[in-house]
Amino acid sequence: MLPVPVRFAVVVSSLASLLGCTKEAIPTLQPAVPTPAATTFTNPLLSSGPDPWVAQKDGFYYFVATNDRNLTIRKTAKMSELGTAYSTVVWTPAASGGNVRHLWAPELYWLDGKWYLYYTAGSSTGGCCASQRLWVLENPSPDPTTGTWTEKGQLLSAGHDYSAIDATVLELGSQRYLLWCGVESTTNSEGRLYISALRNPWTLTGPRTEISRPTYDWERKGPPTNEGPEVLQHNGRTFVTYSASHCMTDDYALGLLTLTGSDPLDAASWTKSARPVFTQNPTGKAFGPGHNGFFKSKDGTQDWLLYHANSLAGQGCGDLRSPRIQPITWRADGTPDFGVPAAVGQPLPRPAGE
Repeated sequence: MLPVPVRFAVVVSSLASLLGCTKEAIPTLQPAVPTPAATTFTNPLLSSGPDPWVAQKDGFYYFVATNDRNLTIRKTAKMSELGTAYSTVVWTPAASGGNVRHLWAPELYWLDGKWYLYYTAGSSTGGCCASQRLWVLENPSPDPTTGTWTEKGQLLSAGHDYSAIDATVLELGSQRYLLWCGVESTTNSEGRLYISALRNPWTLTGPRTEISRPTYDWERKGPPTNEGPEVLQHNGRTFVTYSASHCMTDDYALGLLTLTGSDPLDAASWTKSARPVFTQNPTGKAFGPGHNGFFKSKDGTQDWLLYHANSLAGQGCGDLRSPRIQPITWRADGTPDFGVPAAVGQPLPRPAGE
């Protein structure tokens, strides 16, 4: 056995050696390097989302689309990140009634301090699409993914209880109007665009006025149709895009109406463009682009187009239609230029402010 002084020296030496090894084993900590935020995105934003539409409020986007079964809202701070957005079912129809089947083309609006959700639905006893009508829900919550949605009933034009789809709201000064796709009578199924004044968000008042019907060859591919009206306002001018030809065809495309008169209830106040303004891009896998919406970029400096398209030819009107976005530019004459549908997978700059 070693003498005490020697044993003490060995312990101290071993301890010092151990501490020295431990100190050398501690890695030097480097400051974390943040991952650069992505500056681009690609279309489509979701694998499915026919008839897409989006509302903006308090820094958030609220996205809705056709899914037939219920009304679902996706909430996101960045439209380019819609694929990871919070999603919630806000309304499920009853088992029977006039608004329980074929839920199509929902649109959200914040009006008079409440949310209103317009949608198309049909009867539990009627076939598609003769029983399709316009309906509206109301919710006082500032966030439409919370609170309670209550039914306000059917939006009905006096004396014209005919098939009606695709409601959208136009605001001009202090007056609001509803635009939609309807039929002339129960014996004519051709889709036409109509407008009527709104007394409040759930009540139409006065006569309906037809402002467009499919007259050009490019509007008459498949069953002749004008549908999906959407309002775009810029520098004091009002435009309405609409989807022409039938969604079963790859020729489904956007047309354009311009309010050139002073009274939107006067058909003569609307001027139709003779050519489509947004058509298919087969090489970019964008077939049948249409039924769109519009939104502002995060910083408010850009106008963006939201629309659906199929990625392959012949996919028709089903759930394979996917939502896509791209920026709008403005021509020197003040009219919108929607360009060509961006190719699937093509990197695009994110909306400004994202």
